[in-house]
Amino acid sequence: MTLDVAWAMRWMRCTAEAVAEAKTGLTELDRVIGDGDHGENLDRGFRAVTAKLDGLESPPAQVGDVLKLVATTLMSSVGGASGPLYGTAFLRAAKVTGLPELDAHGTVALLEAALEGITARGKAVVGEKTMVDAWQPAVDAAESVASGGGTAHDALVAAADAAAAGAAATVPLLATKGRASYLGERSQGHQDPGATSTALILAAAVRASEEE
Repeated sequence: MTLDVAWAMRWMRCTAEAVAEAKTGLTELDRVIGDGDHGENLDRGFRAVTAKLDGLESPPAQVGDVLKLVATTLMSSVGGASGPLYGTAFLRAAKVTGLPELDAHGTVALLEAALEGITARGKAVVGEKTMVDAWQPAVDAAESVASGGGTAHDALVAAADAAAAGAAATVPLLATKGRASYLGERSQGHQDPGATSTALILAAAVRASEEE
């Protein structure tokens, strides 16, 4: 199984639906250790993405074309830290997915590029209670599946599962990056909103691949 342009468009629509459903929960998480706007910002951004997709006169030719549209839309419509971070992630991913469809290794390349964009923009590493704590295990899991001969769908499933586990593992961490770091020890005991939305977005990618 490969992941094509139609999948990429479904992924964004599934993400918009998932973010809309999780908006309140994401906002509550962010209200405790952040600015309290993560859910609202992402919901606005992915609604804008969906509107852009609906307005296309013809389907994009490459997966990267879809991801570039997502990147530019998020950067122009999402405030706070999440817009630049996710925008840069999708922009980097777009640069390595200039293909009509992706196999398992192409899926890994997408995830790796997204992670590189996030770390370049946010300067965070694993263990600092950020979305990197979900993205890094997702990349590692997908790479393991691809190296073992798994399909693109298999790689996505592994990535989404690892991201969910990574997000849950941020609960006891002490935040040392971003707004949450200002809270010191009070940041412990709460799940990171960025890691949570990362897991949500990758779960939407799996759902989109299953709706083929």
